[in-house]
Amino acid sequence: MLALNNSHMPFSARWLGFSGLLPFIGLAVAALVDPMRATLWNHALVAYGAIILSFVGALHWGFAMTAGGLSQGERTGRFAWSVMPALIAWAALLLVGASVLFAALLLLAGFWLHYLQDRVLAHRADLPAWYLPLRLTLTSVASVCIVVGGMAAA
Repeated sequence: MLALNNSHMPFSARWLGFSGLLPFIGLAVAALVDPMRATLWNHALVAYGAIILSFVGALHWGFAMTAGGLSQGERTGRFAWSVMPALIAWAALLLVGASVLFAALLLLAGFWLHYLQDRVLAHRADLPAWYLPLRLTLTSVASVCIVVGGMAAA
């Protein structure tokens, strides 16, 4: 959990990032403690995950516009990638009625694909040193919650 120990991370990035995990944690716990409605809680978990996946995709749009150190081709690639998480999230929402487990797996893939894109971007652009550790921590906790919710609903 490098992100927690990085004193150069703005306080607002830390508390807002970790506050964004509260719905993931709450819904995963609800799915565990209320097995009769675990599928309902997991639908809500997938919906929230889809919203957050779309949000993190938009980060790359912002980086493409503003980050130093990117060539024009790399900027174009970031713009192109930035819409992919929203499309993955939308597909997960479309699939949740047919298979909440498959929808959750699709979200997991989307979060980890985005983290891999974050790593690529971090090696090419001037990003804050705290960004990648924060993204890893947030992605990891969200992923555990999605898995727990999916297992509770299965």
